[in-house]
Order: sequence, then C-alpha cells, then structure tokens
Amino acid sequence: MDLPVQEQPAVVDSQDENQTAAPVGDEAAAPVITGTVVAEAQEAVPASATATDETPVSPGVAALSIAADNADLPTSPPAAVVEDLRRGVSVTGPAVVETDAQDTASAPAAEMPAAEPADPVEARYYRDARVHLADVTLRTYPEVGEAIIAFYGDSARTLWTTPDGVNDKAKAVMAELAKVDRFALSPDDYRVELPDLDFAEDAPAAADAGGAPDEAAEVEEGPSLEDRRAEALMAFEMELSAKLLTYALDASRGRVDPNKISEYHDLPRKDVDLAAVLAAAAGSDDAAELVAAQNPQGAHFQALAAELVRLKGLDEQDRIVIAPGTLLKPGRSDPETANVIKAIVKHASAELKEKHAETLAAYQDGEEYTLELVALVKDYQRENRLAVDGIVGPGTIRSLIGDSNADKIAKVELAMERARWLPGDLGKRHIFVNQPAYMVAYNRPDDEPLKMRVVVGKPSNQTSFFMDKLETVEFNPYWGVPLSIIVNEMMPKLNADPSYLDHAGYEVTTVSGKRVSSASVDWYGVASRSSSINVRQLPGRSNALGELKILFPNKHHIYMHDTPAKSLFKRDRRAFSHGCIRLHDPRAMAAAVLGKSEDYIASRIAQGKNESDPVTDDIPIYVSYFTAWPEKDGTVNYFADVYSRDKYLTKALAATEKVRSKS
Repeated sequence: MDLPVQEQPAVVDSQDENQTAAPVGDEAAAPVITGTVVAEAQEAVPASATATDETPVSPGVAALSIAADNADLPTSPPAAVVEDLRRGVSVTGPAVVETDAQDTASAPAAEMPAAEPADPVEARYYRDARVHLADVTLRTYPEVGEAIIAFYGDSARTLWTTPDGVNDKAKAVMAELAKVDRFALSPDDYRVELPDLDFAEDAPAAADAGGAPDEAAEVEEGPSLEDRRAEALMAFEMELSAKLLTYALDASRGRVDPNKISEYHDLPRKDVDLAAVLAAAAGSDDAAELVAAQNPQGAHFQALAAELVRLKGLDEQDRIVIAPGTLLKPGRSDPETANVIKAIVKHASAELKEKHAETLAAYQDGEEYTLELVALVKDYQRENRLAVDGIVGPGTIRSLIGDSNADKIAKVELAMERARWLPGDLGKRHIFVNQPAYMVAYNRPDDEPLKMRVVVGKPSNQTSFFMDKLETVEFNPYWGVPLSIIVNEMMPKLNADPSYLDHAGYEVTTVSGKRVSSASVDWYGVASRSSSINVRQLPGRSNALGELKILFPNKHHIYMHDTPAKSLFKRDRRAFSHGCIRLHDPRAMAAAVLGKSEDYIASRIAQGKNESDPVTDDIPIYVSYFTAWPEKDGTVNYFADVYSRDKYLTKALAATEKVRSKS
C-alpha cells in the first residue's frame, strides 16, 4: 500500500531506463497514530464506522475510538473512517458519544465486544490501562493501525501485559523476532525495548525558604506511579503489536513492492489478514510457531530457509579456486587440471562419483587432461545441464567453483524476498519458468517434473516476472511481427528488396485486412507511424514460433513456443529472444499440459492447420526470476544475474532499511 503522506522515497540509481528507481515498496515514513481511550464510556463510535453509526457497547468497558485530527476537538468529534487511515492522516481522540447506561441494556450480544478477563484484577488492570492510550503515540503503517484499532477496540484484553508487567508470551515473541534473520529479514525492524517500570516517587515540593514553615508552596500533582506504569505498559503493548504486524506484512509479501523496482515486474501485492495474526497471537502460546507461520509455507521457501541456515554455518576456507582464464581441452595439459578434478569431487553427485570411482582413484593430481577425465567432465556437464563438450571453460568453471559463501547467502536472501511476492503455495500442478536458470519445469502431483531448457529475452528485451494461467495450445501458428522488429530488423532487408516479405513467407495486410504487396508499402511511413500495416509470418518450418505455441494471455504478450533456431539450446547462456519463452521440447510440453500423447501432438501439427486446443486443467504459470532456487529434493542451485535484477533489488532493500532506521 502506498503511503501518500510524509513519504521519503529512496532513489535507486539506474543506468537502465527500464530498471526504474525503486522507492522500496511500502516504505515511507509511517503516519503517526495517536490512540485515545476513554474509560467507562457508555457508547462509542467504532473506528471503522461512519460518523452517523452508533454501535452500543457494554457499560463499564473502555471503547477505543479514533477521530480525524482537529486542532479544536469538540466534545464528541466524528469518528475517523477507515479511509482516513488509508490516507495516512494523523489521527487522535477522544470521540465519545455520551449516553446513559440504560441505552445499552438491550444491545444484541453479537454487537458486544469480547468479555472482560475473568480475573477481576486483570479486568480492572485492562480498564485502567486503556485510559492511557490517550498518551500513547504509535508510528506505524495505516493497515497496521487499522488492525490495532479494530483489535483493541473490540476486545477486552491485552496480549502482552498484565498487572504484573510484561508477560512471558511477549518476551517469547520478542525473542523469536530477534532471530528472524533466519528468514532473511532484519531483526532491527521488529525490535521493541522492554518498558522501564522502575519509577521513583516524585519528591514533594519543599517549603518556600523565605516563608513560614507551615506555608509550603502549592504544587500541581503529577501522574501517580500507577498511572505512569500503566502508560508505559500500554505504550509497550501497542508497539509490540505494531511490530508483530509489520513483521507479518514483511514475512508474507516481502518488504519491497516489486512493481516499483522496474516495469519488468507485474505481480499483485498481497493482502495480509492482520486481524488473524492478532487473533492467533491471542490464542496461542507458541511464539516460535506464530512467528514462523507468517512466512510462505511452501516447500520451496522452506528449502531456501534451510539453505540460508546451512550457509551461515559454513567455513569459507574450504573453497576450491580455479585460476581465471583457465581453458581445459581434451588432450591438453594444464596445471589447473588437479583443481578441476577436486572441484568435481566436491560438487558432483554421489552417483556420478560412484560411476567414475576407478578414474578418481587412479588420478594422481597430474596435469594431463586424459580421455578418462574428459568422460568424467562430460558427465558432470550433463548432470548440471551444461553444454556437454568436455571442454572446461567459463561455464563449467562457474558451475564448479560457484559463488563465494557470502554471494550465495545474498542470493538466497534475495530469493526469499522474491518468493514472498508469489503465492505461499505454488500448487501441486504448476509451470515454473526460472529465467536465470534458462529452465522451465512442469510440476505435476503424480509424476516427476517435466524439465527442459528455454531461451528467454535478451537484456534489451527482458522477459517479465509475472504469473498467469495456461489457456490454449495453438498448432501451426502465425507470427504477428511487432512493429519494433519491422523497424529495427527488417528495414535493411526491405531497403535492399522492397518485395522481401512477399517471397520470405510473410503476409502483409492493411488494417482492414486487405492483403497487399510488400513492395507497395511505404515502410518509412510505417516506421514513423504515419501509416499502419500488419505483417505476419505464415505457418511453416521457418516460422519464428515453430510448430506450436502455448498461450497464457497477458499484457506483456509473452508465451511459450517452438523455434527453428534449435542450436541456441546448446549454449549455457540463453538470453536471445524478444521476451517470449522458447521451448527445447515443445511437443513434450504441449502433450503434458493437454494430457495427450506426443503422437497426438504430432498428428495435429501434421495436419498443417492453424487450430487450437484448450488447456482443461487448472495450470498456473510463474514466469519468475531467481538466482537461487531449490530442486525438488531441496538442493539449491545458483545462477548468474542475467538482467542485473539482483543489483536493483539489493538497492531497494537497502533503501528500505535506511527509511526504517529513521522511523
């Protein structure tokens, strides 16, 4: 939620106009919420009601009511509507509608707030303490303020304090919030100091030294020790509730609104049920479970959290280093051969090492890159989805030595932030595209994931980060050529041969659908947008979309499709498209999502007709961006930051911390 008042946008420097400055999502200086509670109110207007609503409450119970800021508050000012809180206005109180006790005698039970604590001592403490809400100033976010007002206005209890002081539940929650770095969050954001309840009795004013001994100067009495203690406890009560709810927002949906980082993010901001968080806090004494439960509960997030804990416990000293620029080819000798083999032994699977146990046992740290070692390297490359050529170059070395431990920690923490932008449970059946991995996986409940290589957008035509649902598979598709491609890529060919499109398998039509010759078109007018024309490529082997495309309609015009450029799938880095997702094995993917055989897909393609089949299963697709992501078994893989999005997210999070540190 945007906070329009007191904003302190944190500017993220960018040299890419598409990676816009990120003010840090919901971060701005939070509005001040000043709560006032009037004890013994017989009737009050709840904060969520309009000024004309009058909801009776049981007599003798303090009712929380907030009014819009006014320099000269009348006796009974109108209550603040929820919209006032959303606008981030400064609010204060009291707002009391005076009435006789008899007016509430027949109030329906459903409209009553929760009963007071059964213990009369606690009930009295609650009533007395709520009086001191008038003296409490709370700096928080509007939705947090709304939840606190609703909770303490409707319930007759405190969560964190008792007549004896701060309770054990509060201390346990504080202890858990101090450990949330294990969830890639900052404990400083949720830290609350225990109240200082050690008040000294104010000394009575001394008699005027120049006056008679029995003529002591009159002094105005200050708050009693009990009042000061109650005020401190209520301030603590409100602050801890606000910090817990702020944590719940961060843990559930992330600290940053991704859509403010760049135009390549298109993800709905989650609504978080903060009332349920306070209700859970009231009903449970398990602080660890309460705090952990605010995070996504999917296996992917749990694997990332486990990896973060593992990485923080590792010793960086055992990292293997391979000299920069190493290029190891079959039949050559190189002093780095020994380090390459050590790295394979460290990172390869147990199955691979068992398969090559004889080769590894016989290897004596020599420099010669033998055929046996080449076979070992090829299997390692195959296992890690690298180009299987037996050449130890930059891609293989990057896989072998990986990132430093600190780099991995940073990537996992960013991955956990991004995971919060997605649903906590991705679903038993879903498609997951991870752009930095250049991979797609179709995860199914009763089968192994279908995985394959993909080609994604070039850095200048980045694939967006969004989610949608599969709708159709289109066979023998046309390709509607975007104007940008006509202008930037086809114009040189049209200058050389105006009829180029006519004999290259394209169809040129006017906006009314009339087919025209490529040579008759004023292409400079098209480029300057002074005239309009449509160009599409006819179905066929040379069609840019290949044999089929899989559609999940979205505003980015991104879909998965076949391609005639098969050689690109052999490369380790596969960012070559104009933004769409090219599939290495489109027939297998189409068969899987349609629930058909590959023979059926082949027969539809062989017909040569431009036709579509609907996807009848409910299959969400996540077109995502994670430089760290777990396999099904929990093993986390790391990838290069192809679009530099880690850099921008890191800056946005740093800006968030900066703003919060000033709050």
